[in-house]
Amino acid sequence: MTDRPVVYVTRPIPEAGLELLEEAEVEFHVRDEKLPPGKNELVDRLVELDPEGLLCLLTDHIDGEVMDAARSLDVVSTFSVGYDHIDMDSAEARGLAVGHTPGVLSETTADFAWALLMTAARRTVEGSEYVMADEWETWGPKLLTGPDVHGATLGVVGFGNIGSAVARRAAGFDMEVLYTDTGRQPDVEEELAEYGVDAQFVAEDELLERSDFVTLHVPLTPETEGFVGEPEVRAMKDSAVLVNTSRGPVVDTDALNTALEEDWIERAALDVTDPEPLPADHEITRHVPEKLVLAPHIASASIGTRDRMARMAAKNLLAGLAGEELPNSAIEDRR
Repeated sequence: MTDRPVVYVTRPIPEAGLELLEEAEVEFHVRDEKLPPGKNELVDRLVELDPEGLLCLLTDHIDGEVMDAARSLDVVSTFSVGYDHIDMDSAEARGLAVGHTPGVLSETTADFAWALLMTAARRTVEGSEYVMADEWETWGPKLLTGPDVHGATLGVVGFGNIGSAVARRAAGFDMEVLYTDTGRQPDVEEELAEYGVDAQFVAEDELLERSDFVTLHVPLTPETEGFVGEPEVRAMKDSAVLVNTSRGPVVDTDALNTALEEDWIERAALDVTDPEPLPADHEITRHVPEKLVLAPHIASASIGTRDRMARMAAKNLLAGLAGEELPNSAIEDRR
């Protein structure tokens, strides 16, 4: 027996977070597996350990039944910015603290959104495969040409921390920047103006019609699920590139598949998909690499950012165990 608080960690996280738990003399149990636990396994383990704290990932679905499996549970800390995988109403009803890691990955994710945008525009994946297939015979004036990024129009859907960070980077490409959100963001516009970015708030339909590149940065909610469907891709330019680093279900996969098949848009680049993970034999993958660039949900995967996320998740956990206010409370942030 031990008087130390018990914590269950659903999968390995960077040592930077686990070290904080060690220093606080927490008894933590890490499930050392590559794939996330199924619900039955998660419930059984929580019944066995009866932890005061649960550190989960965005791949873990934490509902009321899971919460009730640990009778002593005080706090759920997720190693993610989003918390749509946690039943927040059930958590509040049970008086549980819920922590998340907002803000920490904004700049890193913005970097990766640009990596996808540039990759799709300049066809670098195709170029690499072309070389490795031993098809490169000579320089050609029409070989793997793509649209210019500089001077183009960038449409940012969702103008929070990540969306505005993506827009800020457009300054180096002398782009026209349009954005849409639940309302105009004058403070963000003013901040971006200092970097030489004149961000214009427009309606969604105008953004889709005018943008050469459309990049998505909205949370997954009932309102944003399927946000980009057939009407939206039809409204875009036939030369447009769609980039998604938000959540997979924000884009209707069937509609995007048809859009690429029928040339409603030129290309798409996705870090997140629906379903996720995306099977290699999924119908939409036939567009890779000519019209589609895929990445396995790695937009925040820099060493520094993942270390910071681990520390934030651990600090939220420790605060909840101590009965203190969480540094980053998902319950407070959603109000």
